[in-house]
Amino acid sequence: MKTLWLLVLSLVIFGCTTFGTKNTKVDANVICIWGTQQFDLCQYKTQEQMIDALLLVMNLDEKIGQMTQSIWHNNVSPEIVRDKRIGSIIHTEGPTPGPNAMDWVNKFNEFQASALQTRLGIPLLIAVDAVHGQNTFEGAVIFPHNIGMAATRNMSLIKHAAQITALEVAGTGFNWTFSPCIAMPQHEHWGRVYEGYTEDRDLTTAAVIASVQGHQGTSLAHRDTVAATAKHFIGDGATDGGVEGGNAIMTDQVMREHYLPPYTAAVNEGVASIMVGFNSYNGHNMHQHTHLVTDVLKGELGFEGVVVSDWNGGLRFGDPHTVINAGIDIAMQPGNHNEFMAKLKASVLDQTVPMSRIDDAVRRILTMKFNLGLFSDPFAKKEFAKSVGSPAHRAVARQAVRESLVLLKSDNDALPLSSSDSIAVIGKHGNNSGLQSGGWSIHWQGQTENYRGATTIYDGIKAQGMHVEYAEQGCYPDMLASKAVVVVGEFPYAEALGDSDELWLSDAHKKLITGCKSLGKKVIVILISGRVLAISEDLDKSDAFIAAWLPGSEGAGVADFLFATNGFKPTGKSPYSWPVAVTDIPLAPNADHELFKFGYGLQDY
Repeated sequence: MKTLWLLVLSLVIFGCTTFGTKNTKVDANVICIWGTQQFDLCQYKTQEQMIDALLLVMNLDEKIGQMTQSIWHNNVSPEIVRDKRIGSIIHTEGPTPGPNAMDWVNKFNEFQASALQTRLGIPLLIAVDAVHGQNTFEGAVIFPHNIGMAATRNMSLIKHAAQITALEVAGTGFNWTFSPCIAMPQHEHWGRVYEGYTEDRDLTTAAVIASVQGHQGTSLAHRDTVAATAKHFIGDGATDGGVEGGNAIMTDQVMREHYLPPYTAAVNEGVASIMVGFNSYNGHNMHQHTHLVTDVLKGELGFEGVVVSDWNGGLRFGDPHTVINAGIDIAMQPGNHNEFMAKLKASVLDQTVPMSRIDDAVRRILTMKFNLGLFSDPFAKKEFAKSVGSPAHRAVARQAVRESLVLLKSDNDALPLSSSDSIAVIGKHGNNSGLQSGGWSIHWQGQTENYRGATTIYDGIKAQGMHVEYAEQGCYPDMLASKAVVVVGEFPYAEALGDSDELWLSDAHKKLITGCKSLGKKVIVILISGRVLAISEDLDKSDAFIAAWLPGSEGAGVADFLFATNGFKPTGKSPYSWPVAVTDIPLAPNADHELFKFGYGLQDY
């Protein structure tokens, strides 16, 4: 690290100027001299003048580099970032920089140092899909997925969780997160239901405001904030049949009344970026939808930030000009940046893509980098590395867990548990932090093993009960426990691999419930799932039933709920309506034949 900082000091001298963001005005020390050309920013008085000056001296390759994002471990190295003038990198599934937060900070600082060695030394955006905490780093706090956060109905808690996520994202070397997802899923077959908050427009709108405020604070230039991303614009959760990347069919009136307001709120909050979806809108792919991206989002809503593609978005749907001309500013290219950059350059040279479109994109990107304070201090905020996974952060996530649980049934004095009860925790999900966390947890598709720093549901119950056993295979004759906490549900999934027609408990999990009931136990079912399922039969065979969603790393929060710790009473309310049968899906929010209505949740045991 000493060598790295000597490099920086050799490249820069410090000056001071004043510049503003959309939300606030900040005084910041701006590094004056940049890159091997020794470009002097301090000869200009305002941020806008600095950006104009950079645009004036940038060549086409440098501009296209700013519009390109690649994966740091996939055909990219610090040297390639320098030589190709790539403006943005991401971390995703694959190798990690190491087991410790400082390993990540040091690795991404290497990439940043290389970016500073380019002709103009423009710093990097370094991004991650931190969608429920810094979920790519083993040892970070992983919050409940958004479906659970919405169940809390606690906007201050959603904001606080985003603030902690920002600290842990910054503390592992990043300055940009692809969160929050503000899809309003309408179809439980979709494998990304849990990434959205709810099917309800107004609750989604409130949640996105809280999340953006938490991630970005009052200024992106503050050290404890990161850039947020509202995604996936627009209608990603409304595709026909709930198919990932499918076609969302609706009238413009429905789009404007139901799906656009959360994005309007995000723009009004100054969200730094918006990611377009893989889906189509009435047959027209969103990555190529000039009217919705340029005319509506940038024009009508006045969005001044960066529009980023989804995975391989610059090439997935055809030549780059089709998405760049539609209004995409940064293309996420996983290891195929050379092809994207070459094809985009050819399209500019033959005037298929006007230079004005390139300049607009680069201006937005540079503005985001200035607003993040990267022209003042481009390196990772290593002071936050020590707080990643801290007890204070875990306490907030534990609160989020207990407030997110929705009590669907409570009979026969099964709840709350007492520390003197004889209790059995049943099922693999009951003692496995990977299973309780779902997709986007350590790995893209999640994992089926425990991970560092997390507590399982069994861990939490054992810490509060005096007579607790764990029986993965189910209840058995002569079992001493009188109460069985049966933990069942879905196995982790993400994106297209999560699309499913089997929206019910497996036969093996049903057997865990009936097996305990047949032995005379009081059965408390904990359902781990990323969406509502058809549970009518299982509900009938239980004494208490709790929708726990995907609680994340703090399984002890489930125990707090079960034991009514410190006088806790259930607060969670369902963010979705529940079907009686799978054939009822998709279920209208106010249908007459619901098992449970939107907002249902018992508020006492």
